[in-house]
Amino acid sequence: MPAYAMAQLRPVPPLAEGVFAYIERIQETMDPFGGRFLVHGADIEPLDGSFEGAIVVIEFPDLAAARAWYASDAYQAILPLRTDNIPGSAFLVDGVGPDYDPRRTAARMRAAQAAALSA
Repeated sequence: MPAYAMAQLRPVPPLAEGVFAYIERIQETMDPFGGRFLVHGADIEPLDGSFEGAIVVIEFPDLAAARAWYASDAYQAILPLRTDNIPGSAFLVDGVGPDYDPRRTAARMRAAQAAALSA
């Protein structure tokens, strides 16, 4: 099942030279782990509420590959180029499989909430 590295970034212009170096070098860190950009540098179209910043979505074959990429020496070597220059949050998340049914998720959430409220 695919997994995703995602970030919500809030760039502060003018961008530091390190940001450009990070962008130029990140793909070579992802290649050994099967990573590919799904969203990068695209305009955001808020629908509900407001949104400031940028979204990045990188797909990996699975969560183990995403974790290995993030922990890799190659990525850790360039990570400060981003974190020292652009505030934001980054995280890993598992995707859903082709048989995903949101009704099952709602049922699990409903049951968990009911159990918590009755405790």
